[in-house]
Amino acid sequence: MRHAVAEPLPGAPEPWAPSEMPAFRSRPPYLMSEMIAAEPALAERLMRRLAADESLGALASTAREAISAGQPILTTGCGTSEHAAMGIATLLNDALDLPAGREVRAVQALETLRRPLREGLLIAVSHEGGTRITNEALGAARESGARTALITVGGGSPGATLAEIVIRTEEQDRSWCHTVGYLAPLVVGVMLAARLTRKRPDAAAIRAVLDVAEDAHAAAAIAPALSEIDRLIVAGSGPDYVTARELALKMAEGARLAADAHELETVLHGHLAAANRWTGIVLVLTDGSTPAAVDRARTLLGAAKALGATAAAILAESTDAQIPAEDTPAGRIVLPRTGRVPPLTGSLLASAIALQLLTERLARARNVNPDTLGREDAAQAAAHA
Repeated sequence: MRHAVAEPLPGAPEPWAPSEMPAFRSRPPYLMSEMIAAEPALAERLMRRLAADESLGALASTAREAISAGQPILTTGCGTSEHAAMGIATLLNDALDLPAGREVRAVQALETLRRPLREGLLIAVSHEGGTRITNEALGAARESGARTALITVGGGSPGATLAEIVIRTEEQDRSWCHTVGYLAPLVVGVMLAARLTRKRPDAAAIRAVLDVAEDAHAAAAIAPALSEIDRLIVAGSGPDYVTARELALKMAEGARLAADAHELETVLHGHLAAANRWTGIVLVLTDGSTPAAVDRARTLLGAAKALGATAAAILAESTDAQIPAEDTPAGRIVLPRTGRVPPLTGSLLASAIALQLLTERLARARNVNPDTLGREDAAQAAAHA
């Protein structure tokens, strides 16, 4: 059954159970295609509901207490949820303008187990609430004395029983190549940052930005060039590194293309030694306010040209004007103007749609179904058992 894009997605099953592998579709539209199409309306619904959500208010109060006491706030997760946690930390730091050394930090869930928080607040992200290591991180933090919160679909999961505060996004991703599972917690981050600063985000304006970002023509134009490569390097700086990380993961999961993400400067220090004409490079650069980042982006694209690598980019209107068209011969996705939407919010959310569309169109070009993560193959199924 095809999903009507304006209709809410089903929530978590009751009683809770982990999702089963999606039904295989031999051609598009895939479930991932439908989930991407559903995201603008979903984001607006979620924002309007969270505006009066008591659990979000409780989380904002708990975060304020930690900040006032000089206690740490960490965000955490695994996979796509880790990247959403990184985005949430970025949104909170941008909103709160905390002094150096007291920033909200994103830490991979396994790493939090090395030194569980003894005070402060751990905010975990887990789409279905069943990720083992994320749940262990929640349990360890709570047992050690920290406050805990979970951003997830529903309230009946194993993770929800471990968290003191549960923020429910209520609509579950139907594809295993998570898109809704990335965008929805970012929207929660937007709303949490707004609560902490006593601002009211414009849900209709955010939906409008996402609606424009849904235009797949640029992604479809890039996909044929990337379909010829055997390895992808994705680079980004600051908030764009969050997008780069998620794009690399989506490419591996959905398009079955080996991909790595690096900080923009890091990729220029040795990682190009193994690059050649069978390598693809995607630059994510949506913030042109740092001249050094723009300069290093040009350096990376110049190196790609010298190596014969296939280069493309995800840019904002401001950075599109600063990067010559000939530097991205495979094409570029230019994000829409954010208008009434704060720049960081617009960048993270519109970039989410862009990276998902690029993955979905590359999956089409490579003739693979992104929904199953390849687990219809016995070896892949065994590897992830």
